[in-house]
Amino acid sequence: MVTMCRWLAYSGTPVLLDDVLYRPQHSLIDQSLHARMGVETTNGDGFGVGWYAWHLRTPAVIRDTGPAWSNRNLREIADHVRSSLFFAHVRASTGSAVQQTNCHPFRHGRWMWMHNGAISGFSELRRDLMLAVAPELFPSLEGTTDSEVMFHVALTLGLDGDPPGAVARMVGLVERLGHEHGVPQPLQMTVAVTDGERLWFFRYSSAGDSRSLYYSSRVEGVRALHPDLAFLKNISDDTRLVVSEPLGDLPGVWNAVPESSYGVVQPGRELLRHFEPEPV
Repeated sequence: MVTMCRWLAYSGTPVLLDDVLYRPQHSLIDQSLHARMGVETTNGDGFGVGWYAWHLRTPAVIRDTGPAWSNRNLREIADHVRSSLFFAHVRASTGSAVQQTNCHPFRHGRWMWMHNGAISGFSELRRDLMLAVAPELFPSLEGTTDSEVMFHVALTLGLDGDPPGAVARMVGLVERLGHEHGVPQPLQMTVAVTDGERLWFFRYSSAGDSRSLYYSSRVEGVRALHPDLAFLKNISDDTRLVVSEPLGDLPGVWNAVPESSYGVVQPGRELLRHFEPEPV
């Protein structure tokens, strides 16, 4: 069950979803038809958007099985919803069912999660991974994707208290089980996860050749390079985007996330560190 997708995560000054999802030169909606760096050029097997409102702890999530580029409800929401933290994901499935419960982002309580990549040999590993999910979390598993199982394993392994450590332990478990089942390179992933306040992003693969992932430069630097960009005039220096591929070709805006790295975006501070699995 392999899924190769495109996603973006936004954190910063509240903006209309339209400003990020539709307006950029190579927006996520454009990528749903014309991805440049993905395994699949077209990502039309469903989409999802999740966002936080300032007065609520839990995110709203909408998901649908059709393509994002022609969805009138998504267009309507994007024109009217403003948020300071949101996820968006367009899906290309090459195995798992095209159904609403398999579309990203996934939500549990205050948490949201989305993933690009795959667990190799997931059909062989699935039973062991499902048994690793805490009993109290098991009822909230709705779909059939490896991505949702990864999320619930990370929740089981301490996502609430230590997101980087929980993801590292989840990856360690996937790789151990994969090797036990004769899968030499079990995992390929870029992941975004948020609790509504901070945003973590990860780029890792067992083969050391991960899917593309980029983060935006500091706003004050981009503003100095491109003073004519109206979009930059009203957003804070803390504003960041993390994307599967750049939303445009302007120089100095996008930076590749290094192989085997993770980052965190939060007000007043950002961090980029080495990532490696933890044995479980």
